[in-house]
Amino acid sequence: MATYALIHGAGDSAFYWHLLEPELRARGQEAIAMDLPCEDDRAGFPDYADAVVAAVAGREGPDLILVAQSLGGFTAPLVCARVAVGLLVLVAGMVPAPGECGDDWPANTGYPGPDGEGETEIFYEDVPELVAAEAMKRGRHQADAPGAEPWPLEAWPEVPTRYLLCGRDRMFPPDWLRGVVRARLGIEPDEIDSGHCPALSQPRQLAERLEAYRRELDLS
Repeated sequence: MATYALIHGAGDSAFYWHLLEPELRARGQEAIAMDLPCEDDRAGFPDYADAVVAAVAGREGPDLILVAQSLGGFTAPLVCARVAVGLLVLVAGMVPAPGECGDDWPANTGYPGPDGEGETEIFYEDVPELVAAEAMKRGRHQADAPGAEPWPLEAWPEVPTRYLLCGRDRMFPPDWLRGVVRARLGIEPDEIDSGHCPALSQPRQLAERLEAYRRELDLS
C-alpha cells in the first residue's frame, strides 16, 4: 500500500483534498492531508515542511508519494530532503530555484498574471458551485513570511518527479507554465483537462493520474 501525502497551496487547507482522499482509498491506498501553518506570520517554508514530516511520520520510504498543489511546490522538495520519498508529483505546482524567494518567483519566471478576474473565475471556474462555495468559506489567510525567505535547497532533490499541468488553468496559464517546467525541471509536463483545482473539479481523474504514476514506478 502506498501513502499519498497531500500538500495544499497558498491560503488553503486540507479540505482542498477531501474529494481526492476517498478516491485514493477506494484504490487501496492511504491518503494523508494536513493543514500547513500558512496563517502564522512567523512560519517559513521549513516550518511548512515540519508539518508534512510530522504528518507522514512512520511512513517514510519508497511507498511515500508527495502530491503538491500550487505554492505547495515550494514545500514538497524540502520534505524530500528530510525523509525518504518514492515519488514527487506537482499539480499546477510552483517550481522554485535554489536561493529564490517566493516573492521573486513571478518576475523570475516571467509570470504573465492570471487570465481572469475574481476568485471564482480564476480558481474555481470548473468546480461545482457548492464545492467552490465551501472551499472559499474554508480559505485561510496566507502570511507573507515564506515569500521573503530564500528557498534553502541547493538543487532539486534526487527524487522521481512528475508534473501535472492543468490545461484550463486560469491562475497559471498553460503555455507559460510549460516553459517553466521544461526550464526548471528538465521534464515535459503531463496535462489534465481542468482548471487550477483538479482535486475539487476532477478528483476521480486526478486519482487515476496519480495511480498511473505510481504504477509506472512500480511503487506499492
